[in-house]
Amino acid sequence: MIEQTITPVTHDLGQFQVRRALPSKGRTMVGPFIFVDEFGPAQLDIGKAMDVRPHPHINLATVTWLFEGAIDHRDSIGSFSTIRPGQVNLMTAGKGIVHSERSPQSERDAGPRMYGMQTWLALPDGREEIDPAFEAVTDLPVIEDQCAKAYVIMGELWGQRAATTTYADTIYAEIVLAPTGALPIEVSADERAVMVVGGKASVDGQALGLYELTVLEPGRNMTLSSGRGGRVMLLGGEAFATKRHVWWNFVSSSKDRIEQAKDDWNKGRFPAVPGDEEEYIPIPGQPLTRSED
Repeated sequence: MIEQTITPVTHDLGQFQVRRALPSKGRTMVGPFIFVDEFGPAQLDIGKAMDVRPHPHINLATVTWLFEGAIDHRDSIGSFSTIRPGQVNLMTAGKGIVHSERSPQSERDAGPRMYGMQTWLALPDGREEIDPAFEAVTDLPVIEDQCAKAYVIMGELWGQRAATTTYADTIYAEIVLAPTGALPIEVSADERAVMVVGGKASVDGQALGLYELTVLEPGRNMTLSSGRGGRVMLLGGEAFATKRHVWWNFVSSSKDRIEQAKDDWNKGRFPAVPGDEEEYIPIPGQPLTRSED
């Protein structure tokens, strides 16, 4: 029933924590998902903010999903979007993009709320070097009854398909269970995992740990349930046949391509972010995010 349980590495950023489940020592990917971060819930002081300075990505797509709060996204192809709950932001890096993520002024003035998910999807073979792109999707399918509500963020689940672009077969959903709520987890992907991000939940009666990424056994229908209520992320998709490497903000099937991206960032060959050109994140000596090679 449960194939693997991954306890995330927690990074304390002062007023909020970030929990990184993928990549991990035991596993790099679940379907196309190669990076899974959960952050918050947290209330920052008035005047404090999240300020992620411009930084580059290649050969992946970032997916931002918020439960509370707001984030201003800017990128080097000229996109600007204020991410809020109920809206999925999909930024496709492809051959290369730079972006920043900062708390809007209204959040700074009130004290930002920080609670959500940031995930990366590896782009499939033959599509790693596509042109960069950005989309913000708000009209997402919602499946609900008296005790369960699910937002289909990407892919097709429970007979409903999100309009969000997918490059490989992908499933991604937020499930909110009221006390005694339950929802079927059908066989709809090669690889599937769930993460409880609030409250409590179980799969076929087996309790799930808070913030743990629980990889489910393939090929089995299961039931997700909660006695007292809980919030759960479901993610997965097709298994990649070709290995992916991760180093800092770069993902690729080629180590040489990652080395080229490092050199390009160091030498200023990536494009700037309009409206956020003054700052940038330098390449670290030993990044926190890297895969086992």
